[in-house]
Amino acid sequence: MENLSTHLLGEPYYSRNTEVEEEEEEEEEEEEMEEDEKDGVAEDKEEVKDESAAQKQRKPDWSPGFYCRSNREVYYYAGQEIFIDGVLDCYAGTVWPAALALCHYLDTHREQLSLVDKAVLEMGAGTGLLSVVAALLGASVTATDLPEVLGKLQYNVMRNTRGRCRSFPQVAALSWGQDLESTYPASVYRYDYVLAADVVYHHDYLDGLLDAMKYFCQPGTKVIWANKVRFESDLTFTENFKKAFHTTLLVEHGEMKIFMATCKEEEGDLTSEEEEEDEDVEGNKTL
Repeated sequence: MENLSTHLLGEPYYSRNTEVEEEEEEEEEEEEMEEDEKDGVAEDKEEVKDESAAQKQRKPDWSPGFYCRSNREVYYYAGQEIFIDGVLDCYAGTVWPAALALCHYLDTHREQLSLVDKAVLEMGAGTGLLSVVAALLGASVTATDLPEVLGKLQYNVMRNTRGRCRSFPQVAALSWGQDLESTYPASVYRYDYVLAADVVYHHDYLDGLLDAMKYFCQPGTKVIWANKVRFESDLTFTENFKKAFHTTLLVEHGEMKIFMATCKEEEGDLTSEEEEEDEDVEGNKTL
């Protein structure tokens, strides 16, 4: 019995030792495998670094140092959600503060300044937000900018106005300072409103911009220009703008200003209808 008893008692003890040893061996094998994997990963990383360094050395001279990044923003005007895709490294791909101010003004002053069935031209439309809002408010809109930025402009305008507007907006190229009579003959292209937002900043086309504003501002046309003052050149342009047109300050909010302007007719006087409308909007100088 002792032997049997000893055997019966000892066998489990032996079995436990064997299991422990097997477990320890398995753990050691796993540790060795993990170390091998770590060594392999480290070697792979070194190879990747070497490849990256080689790729950098082989980087062609024409390879750009900065890539365009797109961003999407959502706005709410005229009772609609408006999705605007921009480009972060481009002036025309950014929604600037004056555009937001003018969108808000048009949206909240529909009775005083109705765009329904009005022909509207936007200069320097950029991302197209202002043109979209004008179209949603009932205007027949032509959104213009430089030829190289029309792709994103057209995408934003079409995306946000299809099936929502009384008339389908147009997108066209317009370069300030060039011969406008050949591309926009005055006998054909007449607008009720010319809109411009944050088109005045530190660039070399301010004279061409003012000439374009004067060209499109025919008798009966109203120019609505919104801008945030940033540079000395902005103040100079503002003075020249006031000299070129009959102007009314619609909004002044810090450095943000919104002007309405009409052409200086030969007699130098506004019509009675224009005077009445200017009186209506004169008191609305808060956003």
